[in-house]
Amino acid sequence: MLQVQQLVKHFGGIRAVDGVSFEVSAGECVALIGPNGAGKSTTFACIAGQYDPTAGQIAWRGQALNKLGPAARLRHGVARTFQVAQVFEALSVLQNVQLSMQVQIGLKAISTFKILDSQSREAAFALLAQTGLQALASHDALSLPYGAKKRLELAVALAARPQLLLLDEPAAGLAEAERVSLMQLVKSLAGQGMAVLYTEHNMDAVAGVADRVLVLIEGRLAAQGSFEEIARDSTVRRLYLGEGLVQGAAHA
Repeated sequence: MLQVQQLVKHFGGIRAVDGVSFEVSAGECVALIGPNGAGKSTTFACIAGQYDPTAGQIAWRGQALNKLGPAARLRHGVARTFQVAQVFEALSVLQNVQLSMQVQIGLKAISTFKILDSQSREAAFALLAQTGLQALASHDALSLPYGAKKRLELAVALAARPQLLLLDEPAAGLAEAERVSLMQLVKSLAGQGMAVLYTEHNMDAVAGVADRVLVLIEGRLAAQGSFEEIARDSTVRRLYLGEGLVQGAAHA
């Protein structure tokens, strides 16, 4: 279980996150949403290890994460993706996944490219099949369309065998059909027992996907519950979702 307790983050005199507490259990898919400037990106970065909290506690499976950097968190089973997909563009799609699988054993840079192609091929192909990329295995990552890059970044994260997956706006920049397909894949990961926490602006990537939704407004947790429950919350409707968007999502 991910436990976030009274999380606070200041930037000078700005209180970006102000006493946020929540939990995410194994097998649960949770969306973190809110208007621009609400503190969701800062909250996410504190959990992922890019920011040190000003106060509060973050723990995963009983292990305190506050003092651990992103690499150490990965060793504890916490992996993340970014809003703008980050992959190794000089490598092939398959090599990206193979490299992620091998990074824990400390490959030497001088020999990496000579031995990488023979490493973990079967497991890497299985991950590409899971993420719908098997037909692109030999393609250079640089040449991929953006939707495929988002899937590849997810495959690279999954190659580290995380138990907690943090996704920063996984649907950003994707066409509707790509969003639906990717978010169903994300939902299936939670169905396999993984804990998934993701930030998102697209409500069609939240409704029908997230088991629970957390709404941040002005650095505080304003509401939480199912999408239908937070959509009925008067404060959330007034300050964030709006009447028209809520009604549209309800009929989607």
